[in-house]
Amino acid sequence: MAITTHTTALETPLGWLRISGTDQGITEVKFCEESEERVAATHIPDCLRACVQQLEEYFAGSRKDFDLMLCPVGTAFQNQVWQQLQRIPYGKTESYLSVARAVSGEKAIRAVGAANGRNPICIIVPCHRVIGSDGSLTGYAGGLWRKEWLLRYEGVLKPVSQFSLF
Repeated sequence: MAITTHTTALETPLGWLRISGTDQGITEVKFCEESEERVAATHIPDCLRACVQQLEEYFAGSRKDFDLMLCPVGTAFQNQVWQQLQRIPYGKTESYLSVARAVSGEKAIRAVGAANGRNPICIIVPCHRVIGSDGSLTGYAGGLWRKEWLLRYEGVLKPVSQFSLF
């Protein structure tokens, strides 16, 4: 019996997210171009409804934790890293080094960075919460501006001050 993958899209403050999954769980949440996804957003398959709802709640500020079945496709090591990322709470960050130490030791820092960059389920598997040991915002598949926005939104970074003209 073939497994059917379903796809929909969600418009967010950061642009469109393409959401894919099967009856077994979510396989992908990735930023994409509006032109690709506007049509897909008109129909939400049953297996993706909870994901869409929880992402809407996240962006509305009423959800900090996700409760979804996830089925990311990756190597055993990548899946281990992605599971570790899910332990980083909302409003907190971890360094690549601390994730490497938790997964398999300091020497795995580059492999952790590579696995982080290949995370197919953004936001829900919070790869945006991984930063450099010096606090720098290094790398994000969705673009550093999105990483910065997410960390500001979650209260990790201070909001940008606006100066009064008067």
